Amino acid sequence: MNAIAIDRQDDCWTLTLDRERSANALNAQIVDELLEAVVQAGVQGVRVLVLQGKGRNLSAGFDFGGFEEQSEADLLLRFVRIETLLQAIGASPCLTVGLAHGRNFGAGADLFAACQWRIAEPGATFRMPGLAFGLVLGTRRLAALVGPERARDLLESLATFGADEAHAMGFARQLAPQAEWPAIVQEARRVAAVLPAASRTRLYRTLGATAAADASLADLVRSAAEPGLKARMQAYRDASARRS
Repeated sequence: MNAIAIDRQDDCWTLTLDRERSANALNAQIVDELLEAVVQAGVQGVRVLVLQGKGRNLSAGFDFGGFEEQSEADLLLRFVRIETLLQAIGASPCLTVGLAHGRNFGAGADLFAACQWRIAEPGATFRMPGLAFGLVLGTRRLAALVGPERARDLLESLATFGADEAHAMGFARQLAPQAEWPAIVQEARRVAAVLPAASRTRLYRTLGATAAADASLADLVRSAAEPGLKARMQAYRDASARRS
């Protein structure tokens, strides 16, 4: 059974994360399917690529289910694949549109941040707790959107921030209820059709963060490769359970 649903139109593909029972958490399957779809959309000349989540949110981030049985090497590979996915979205020749609602955590918030148009429902919230277990993921991407000082404040405090704050600091491009999302996607299709595909691709490449891609991957690998990753993840899970 697929973990994402793909609506393929001539100039626009919509990728819907379809693990509703797990709050669209990113397990290995959903990451691989998303990565394949993102790459194929670029290869096939799709102009607009939309990412959204089925159910109550866009994504709850990394799927911790069964992580205790996985080796630290396996977990490291999973985090590398997530960073690879985020970089593929960020470097896509498509105009990428992220649609976020509900509560979004960690890599789920990073998925949203990697998109060019970031549309949040007014009630959406975001939190990036990776540093609680020593993981450096999406830090440069967040800083590019909101500025280094604001990014540092958010990451040091493990703060949850709502849609209004996300919009005010540039993390979200626009706030809109879900009823307005189809119209926004139509506007993205209109905008993406203005330039020839080659010109649009050059523009995205010039303005994108591809120059920092290798450094971001290196930061992630160093942080995840530190001995004791599973113990740090378990401590984070235990602390989260006590708070809930």
